Amino acid sequence: MVVAEGRNVTLRCAATGSPAPNITWRREDGQLIHLGSGEKVATVEGSSFSLTKVDRLHMGSYLCIASNGVPPSVSKRIMLTVHFPPMIWVQNQLVGAREGQRLTLECSSEAFPKSINYWTRDKDKIVPQGGKYEPVLVDNAYKIQMRLTISSVSPSDYGSYKCVSRNSLGDTDGSIKVYPISSSNSNDSTNYKGKLRHNSGNDILEGNRDMLKEQDLKLRGRKEHGGDVTDYDESSANSNGSSLLLVVLVALCLCLHHHPQMRTLHPA
Repeated sequence: MVVAEGRNVTLRCAATGSPAPNITWRREDGQLIHLGSGEKVATVEGSSFSLTKVDRLHMGSYLCIASNGVPPSVSKRIMLTVHFPPMIWVQNQLVGAREGQRLTLECSSEAFPKSINYWTRDKDKIVPQGGKYEPVLVDNAYKIQMRLTISSVSPSDYGSYKCVSRNSLGDTDGSIKVYPISSSNSNDSTNYKGKLRHNSGNDILEGNRDMLKEQDLKLRGRKEHGGDVTDYDESSANSNGSSLLLVVLVALCLCLHHHPQMRTLHPA
């Protein structure tokens, strides 16, 4: 019996004998029979039974067994085939890989009649078999597991891949994008190389020579003597500045003390 998915089907079996035999239906693979009411049973009694809105789960061999107590019992096999267009499931649609890594892409496909399955790349170019690409198909009745293994990922392997399934009722595809993952040591490279330390509430990034040089020029002065450039120490500059300030303060006090108009008169 061949039926399109979603249709109704009735299986019939006639038997004669004396006494009149009883007829029992069961699946050859031992699975439960899915009835139209949603009920699942191991066996069905009667010369016929109906399945409504059949799907791919109904597909398989059904045994019609006739028995009347006089051995042996006899049986006939009826193969129920359900036709449906391809369907594809992709578990991971975004996959990261490093250069040189071995990578396997996977798709699951279901179709009947049996489908043609293959992989394509950008602009629908079929991925060739052999070399660094190893396409593998694992067939199980109407279910197919598609795998594409890349032995060593190179920059040209990044991009979009499609797993395609096609039969006489239609075709479909699933998309997987492979993107590059940088190596672990790339996380150590920053614009300013060095470690961050805290000093008096300010964040200072050590290790960048350009930054340290710029700060150093602000803290240090330069004097030219005959074309030579010499640096003076900051501590000595601060010391000289303090001495000069002290001298100015003493001179100002003496001036105020001896100037007649600036004196303060005290009562006798």
